[in-house]
Amino acid sequence: MSLTFLPRVIIEPAVRAALLEDLGLAGDITSTAVIPPDHRSRLVMAAREPGVIAGLDAAQLAFQLVNPAISMTCHFEDGEAVKPGDLIATIEGSSRGLLTGERTALNFLAHLSGIASVTAGVVAAIKGTKASVVCTRKTTPGLRALEKYAVRAGGGMNHRFALHDAVLIKDNHVAITGGVAEAIRRAKAGVGHMIKIEVEVDTLAQLQEAMAVGVDAVLLDNMAPDMLREAVDLVDGRAITEASGGITPDTAVAIAAAGVDLLSVGWITHSSPNLDIGLDFVIGDI
Repeated sequence: MSLTFLPRVIIEPAVRAALLEDLGLAGDITSTAVIPPDHRSRLVMAAREPGVIAGLDAAQLAFQLVNPAISMTCHFEDGEAVKPGDLIATIEGSSRGLLTGERTALNFLAHLSGIASVTAGVVAAIKGTKASVVCTRKTTPGLRALEKYAVRAGGGMNHRFALHDAVLIKDNHVAITGGVAEAIRRAKAGVGHMIKIEVEVDTLAQLQEAMAVGVDAVLLDNMAPDMLREAVDLVDGRAITEASGGITPDTAVAIAAAGVDLLSVGWITHSSPNLDIGLDFVIGDI
């Protein structure tokens, strides 16, 4: 599946907010004070560890919002794997502008590449099964679109983007409404025909209740592989089956082998480490 890149109108608000947070009310007072206004430099970004790249457009925009004359040549595309020493991008232009934008650019690129890299690791672990890896709403506030994009760059898929685009009936909804079946009935009566409905269950009895009413997808929460197999057999293709809870690269294989359609993994967005990427000036005027 080819990666569809995010349009600038989605990326720019997050990048602009990050720059404004850094520049404050006075701008980059250090670079302005010590760097001549006409000085030009070249920066190189290189991988220091293996991983998958994501966020090049955000990094490029960080420089261009500071100074539109800065140019960035990418030697890789988002979604491509890199190894230590690989040259990811070369950036040229005003030294002041490069110094002002470098941290924001690297923050986005390292963070999003980290998400893409760990996602790719889980995807690789379950290769050969029918299951796909999906992310959750456990994202950094303000960065959801970018982080979910990074998951796609790593070969994963996206769950719902927000509260408004799909119904997901969780355990607290069930507790308040009095049962799985009643919650599903209310959801069907309350949303339009274009909205998918998923319900979270943690027992086979709840799953049977959900399937008796009918639902588009079931979230099988914290079930061991043996129970997941029973659940998949019970559903028998009548709904999408999604496993969640405690899924790591070590447990993913057994969970995927149980026959579920999706593995819902929250930590790939909320706890992935940054990919180690170096950003260095090439000494000398250009």
